[in-house]
Amino acid sequence: MVAIPSRHKSLVLLAGVIVLQVLMLAVQIKRDSEGRLIRVWTVGAVSPFERAGSYGLSWVRDTWHHYFALRNATKENEQIRRENDALKLQISQLQGRAAEADRLAVLLNFRQSHAEVPMIAARVIGVSAGAASLTIQLDRGERDGVRKNMGVITPDGVVGKVVEAYPKASQVLLLTDKESGVGAMLADSRIQSPVGGQGEPLLIMKYVPNDDAVNLGERVITSGMDRIFPRDLPVGTVAEIVAGNPFKQIRVKPAANLERLEEVLVLLSLHPLEMKNEEKPADAQPSAPGAATPPPAVRR
Repeated sequence: MVAIPSRHKSLVLLAGVIVLQVLMLAVQIKRDSEGRLIRVWTVGAVSPFERAGSYGLSWVRDTWHHYFALRNATKENEQIRRENDALKLQISQLQGRAAEADRLAVLLNFRQSHAEVPMIAARVIGVSAGAASLTIQLDRGERDGVRKNMGVITPDGVVGKVVEAYPKASQVLLLTDKESGVGAMLADSRIQSPVGGQGEPLLIMKYVPNDDAVNLGERVITSGMDRIFPRDLPVGTVAEIVAGNPFKQIRVKPAANLERLEEVLVLLSLHPLEMKNEEKPADAQPSAPGAATPPPAVRR
């Protein structure tokens, strides 16, 4: 052990005696409101540590509660996000079904208003991927009465014709294809001229002489001369006129939206058809007495 010098022993002993006397006095002295002095000193010495410990425990407890609260909030947010995504998907599906119902209602009304023309509704199940041939695939085929060269339309206008028929499907060449065409005429002047595709959104009307009057926005309708489509079906409207030699270059915007086809109608007959007109042309003349009545359309 380290020896304490003799001169320091007296100082240590003196300090110990003084501390002991002070403690005894503190025990004996009593304050009226705060109790004995030794208690006041003890409380004063311990209180800072108690407050620090209390604050530390409160901070840990609050942090713990916030951690679990944040975890619960995160789980609730994830659940709400999943429910929101599911509701968005359901709304999108319902909107798609509502739009489909509207389109089918238009097709049904068109069929009912032209009940004398044999036709069948078909759904588009495929579109040609390349630019070499503009075609669509239908879910109707030979088992449904579809045959090659039958016309395909929508209530808006001409779509194209069937080029291949299979037992349960068929292929349709769109009117905008370079190999496609339809017998047509101008609705106002009744000038007849074929309309064909160019592999682009606009069609072209051929063989209209420069002397013939053609107006922008004039309707182009079927003439029935191709023996595929009935007369007076909408083909499109004149979008551009350029004088040529010897014929005008007339570009036609298709009446049917050929880039967004979902449902179409297939005309189930290869015989000439007369489609009922909602509006009778102003220049139409009444039938002469004793005129022969055209035979009814043949349904196949």
